[in-house]
Amino acid sequence: MPKSKVRKKTDYTINPASRTPVKIKGGPSPVWYVVIMLGFMLAGLAWLLVYYLANDKISWMANLNAWNFLIGFGLMVIGLVMTMRWR
Repeated sequence: MPKSKVRKKTDYTINPASRTPVKIKGGPSPVWYVVIMLGFMLAGLAWLLVYYLANDKISWMANLNAWNFLIGFGLMVIGLVMTMRWR
């Protein structure tokens, strides 16, 4: 029976001396950014709640019909997109 070849395994460990630290642009987000971000999310939630609870009492909101969902979810999505820039 022939002997199989011995393969040399490659070393995948990273040399800690070769790693360079990465600098992060800017510092933490200002307080007003967090307030606006949470404000958009809460405004979208409030829009949908008002639409469900008082749709028949608010005539201009009743005229929007399904556009209310786009407005409510749109406000929440804007807030969620802002979370990606939050530090």
